[in-house]
Amino acid sequence: MEHSYTKAQMTWLMLLRLFIGWHFMYEGLVKIMNPKWTSLPYLLDSKGFASDFFVKLTQDESMMSLVNICNEWALFLIGLGLTLGCLYRLASVGGMILLAMYTLSHPSFIGATYLQPFEGSYLWIDKNLVELAALGLLCAFPTSQIIGFDRVLGRVCPILHKLKFI
Repeated sequence: MEHSYTKAQMTWLMLLRLFIGWHFMYEGLVKIMNPKWTSLPYLLDSKGFASDFFVKLTQDESMMSLVNICNEWALFLIGLGLTLGCLYRLASVGGMILLAMYTLSHPSFIGATYLQPFEGSYLWIDKNLVELAALGLLCAFPTSQIIGFDRVLGRVCPILHKLKFI
């Protein structure tokens, strides 16, 4: 599949991909490197439609261990995939799912108050939804097949392209 982007389009798409990738990768790495990090307080502070689900996850210690490991490594691997342009579409969709889960846990509704304050004042749309939309945009404009490891992966393993992982 041939893509023809202008230099400006390619530059901004690449910057967006790198910025989001770095954000995910760094967030994951910080959590992986801190043995005391846990998502327990975040999940207990859940509000909105799915709060019962997120609070219930905290009730089982083995489930919390699994949630923590999955969250840490998902953040890191999604970020790595976006940054390197490797399994780019899979990383983008994974990031969108993760951000949707964060939004379901902590929606920015009127009257919702959380123990950890938001970085700003939000109504309906917060930074997670903005980043989710940006990942959707990146899925629609795949740059990894131009600049990224997917360019090579698509040639070596065409099934990845057919499965829409790249």
